Amino acid sequence: MRHLQGIQPRQLHLSVVLGVAVSGVLVASGCASTVHEGGGPMMGVASSTTSGSMVGSAVPGYHYSQVACTPPAGLPGTRVTVLLADMGMTQVMGGTAPLGVHMMLRSSLTVIAAGQLSLVAENRGWRIHELVVLPLAAGASAGHRVPGADGKVSESGSIGEASANCATGAGAGISSRGASWTTLTLVPGRYELLCNLPNHYADGMWTELTIT
Repeated sequence: MRHLQGIQPRQLHLSVVLGVAVSGVLVASGCASTVHEGGGPMMGVASSTTSGSMVGSAVPGYHYSQVACTPPAGLPGTRVTVLLADMGMTQVMGGTAPLGVHMMLRSSLTVIAAGQLSLVAENRGWRIHELVVLPLAAGASAGHRVPGADGKVSESGSIGEASANCATGAGAGISSRGASWTTLTLVPGRYELLCNLPNHYADGMWTELTIT
């Protein structure tokens, strides 16, 4: 092997070993961070060969319920599945959550061309959840809204939501094993997908969606 200029063989070997070790740490840290930091495309959750829904428990600490209702076939535009889940739970509960628990909201796509899209929110968790779509102002980042005393953020400017259990549009919330869907036409910009039940946003249920 040719020596790299200015680097001795022993130094090169040490650099490679350290690089591999650091990469392993970063990969492990990335997996761990997905449980509470919102954001990002859906990862670590296998797709069902029969329904396209998320199954399994590939993200450490998450135990997914089986979705029992199916959205209608042929929803308009690009179909985007949004996974809603909560960590360390296997029993059905209500919608209010304490601060500091870990929950997730993951989108199957995070960059989509402008136009019509159908968001399908699947509640694979055990608490009641919902999906709200809010625009992001220039320079704003997802996950930085400030909840009020009720544990919820302002929904001013809301573009739409999927919160009717096993139905389309707004409702009282998506029960465990339920789903809800909504069809929107979005212009280019940045949007935030979030769950706005008490403390859910502060506990990590948000992600950014970019429309190009």
